[in-house]
Parts: sequence; C-alpha cells; structure tokens
Amino acid sequence: MSRPQQSAVFGKRKDPHTIIIARGDDIRHFTVRPWMAAIAGSFLASLAIGYILATSYLVLRDDLIGANVARQARMQQSYEDRISSLRAQLDRVTSRQLLDQQFMQQKVGELIARQDKLTERQSRLGPILEQINGKAAPTPSPRPQVKAEVRPEAAPFRTAGITATAFAPTAASNIPWPLREGSQSNKMSAADKADRLFVELNQALKSIEAEQIDNVKTLAEDAYQTAGVIADALEDAGIEIAENYGQENVGGPLLVSAGEQVFEDQVKELDEALSQLKALKQTARKMPLANPAPGAQVSSTFGTRRDPFLGRPAYHSGIDFRAQRGTNVHATGAGKVVKAGWNGGYGRMVEIDHGNGLTSRYAHMSKIEVKEGQTVTTGTVVGEVGSSGRSTGPHLHYEVRRSGNAVNPTRFLAAGRKIAPHIKPES
Repeated sequence: MSRPQQSAVFGKRKDPHTIIIARGDDIRHFTVRPWMAAIAGSFLASLAIGYILATSYLVLRDDLIGANVARQARMQQSYEDRISSLRAQLDRVTSRQLLDQQFMQQKVGELIARQDKLTERQSRLGPILEQINGKAAPTPSPRPQVKAEVRPEAAPFRTAGITATAFAPTAASNIPWPLREGSQSNKMSAADKADRLFVELNQALKSIEAEQIDNVKTLAEDAYQTAGVIADALEDAGIEIAENYGQENVGGPLLVSAGEQVFEDQVKELDEALSQLKALKQTARKMPLANPAPGAQVSSTFGTRRDPFLGRPAYHSGIDFRAQRGTNVHATGAGKVVKAGWNGGYGRMVEIDHGNGLTSRYAHMSKIEVKEGQTVTTGTVVGEVGSSGRSTGPHLHYEVRRSGNAVNPTRFLAAGRKIAPHIKPES
C-alpha cells in the first residue's frame, strides 16, 4: 500500500489528519487538510480580533459619549450660572433705577415745595412792599419748573428812608452746573450727578431763603431807624407822640426761633416797624413842618422885636418871610381850614387846624385860594403873598399856635427839614 502524499504548505510535509466519526453502523470520516486548518484558524482569529475591536469601540464610545455629555452638562451649567448672574445684575440695575427714580421724585418734590415756600413768602412780602413803596407790589410769577438755569436774586425797590427788596428769576450763570459736556463729572453715575445737582440747588435755595430773611431784617432795621429820626424831630419840635413809643411792657425767657419761624418772626417784626413808621409819618404830615414860602428869606424872627410902626419893643408872634407880591403861599401841614378871610391887623389870613391842638396862620396875603371847611394837604396853595393889614410891605407872616398860644415856628421848620427826606407828600 502506498503512503499518502505529504503536504508542503507549512514547511515539512506531513500526512493529512483524518477524523473518523462512528455512530452504530454509520461510520464517517473527514480528512483535515492543512490549508483548511489555516483558513479556519484565520477565520477564528479574525472573529476574535473583530470582537475585541468591537468591544473596545463600544467601551471607548461610551467613554467618549459620557465625556461629551459631561462637557455639555458643564457648559450648560456654566451658561445657566452666567444667565443667573446676568439676571441678578439686571435685577440690581432695575432696582437701582427704581431707587434713583424715587430719589429723583423725592428731591424734585422737595425743590418744588421750597420754591412754593419762596413764592408764598413773596406773596407775604407783597403787601409789605406795597406799604413801603406806596404802590402795588409786583405780583409773584407762577412757580417755574425746577431747572438749574433758574435762580431768584434780589431786585431793589427804593423808597424814602428804606430800601425794599423783591425776588425775581435771573440767568443760569449764578448756579453751578455740574453736568457740562466733556467735564470730569460725566464719569459719575446719573444718580451721583443728580444728587450733586440737587445738593447745589438746595444750597442755592438756602442762600435765597437766607437772603430773604436778611433783607426783611434790613427793612425792619431801616424802618425803625427812620421812625426814630421822625420821632426825635417831632419831639424836638415839641410835638407829642404816643406815650409808650419805643417802650413795651414785655418779658419772658429767650426762645431762639428756627426754620420757617425765623422768617415769620422777621416778617412780624417788619410789619410792626412799618406800622409804627406809618403812624409817625401820618402824624408828621399833619403837623406844620414844611416851609410856607420855599426859597424866601426870613426878614423877622419870633419873639420880642422893635415894632416897625411904633419903634418900641413888641412881641412878634410869628416869623416873616420876605417875598414878592403874588408868590404862592403853601400849607405847612395837612388839616382843615378854620378861617379864610380878613382878620384885623392880620389882613387877609388863613388858619388851618392840624389836630393835637396845633394850628398855623398865614397872614398879610393879597389873595386867598381856600375856603373855610376845606381839607388841605402839605403843600396846598392857600393864597398869595401881599401886604394887607398891618404891614409895611409885601411879606408873609407865619404863625404856629398850640392850644391857642403862639410858639416858635422855627423849631417846626427845623424838624421839617430833618425829616423831609423820609416823608413823601401825600397826593
């Protein structure tokens, strides 16, 4: 029997393997060739490698997916944190804006209230200024809107003896403006700028309020000073004024006023001073203090003199003014004409009752311009210079009498010259 042929596939030739499978009488056999074993081994190796690679891919893919999911989760968390931070910042900004808005509304309300107070003060001062100036005071203008461009300042009103002050809006240059273009303050927040502006406006309003109080105080002091001048002049002339003038039965603890009460106290003080001054002016206007013949020279004084007709000493009850015939003769004070006609040696004479027992006489006139019972004011023309009655030539004989007794008119003329700058003639 011949040997089977050896295969040289894997080097040295070997006899092929035979696999015999017996099952009862059924016998089968398979011959395993080397190349078939090689193919089967290669196939199994490929399957193993493929399984390993697939398993590795699945494991690595899960890791990659997990890492990607984790990275996405971290990014999402970061975005959510950022959104939360921005939302919180937006809430803070919104809250700050609301607070700034409330702050602005509050400050604007305060400024409007202070402006209303200044307007109300001006309204309070209106009647007083009218009293001082003798004419209607300017009506306060409507409240302006709160702007940095408006600042009230003093505008003078002058009257005899007193300077009154009203307040009117003027240009913006007097109030600092902190929000100019290109300024360093633009680097501040809007709230800081507004706060700074409100502070400066408040300071300006406080300055105006203080100026108002100072002006009212000055007016009161001027009124008291003028009243003192008039009172002293009247006393020098022997004219009685109120017994308790300049004196008050007052007392009590010292309570310092503050805030709005300071202005109220100053206004009350000014009102009292002006009332006192007004009463003194009214008294002075009634008294015979003016010159009956302005510019005329005194030719004969009051008292004992040499009588021009008899040549011996005689009592002269008035003073004489040398003037040309026809020169106007003026009433020296307000009052009522009680005599207007011929009166013996006085010739044509006018007598005026000024009250408080004082009368004035104007004698030797050539013409009388008033009638008995007529009311006259200071400066009213009562007649013209003449030489009627017991007279040696054209002149005015002027007398002042208290309770029917002649007094020296020179004292009244001196008092009149002293207070003339402080008293306006009644129209």
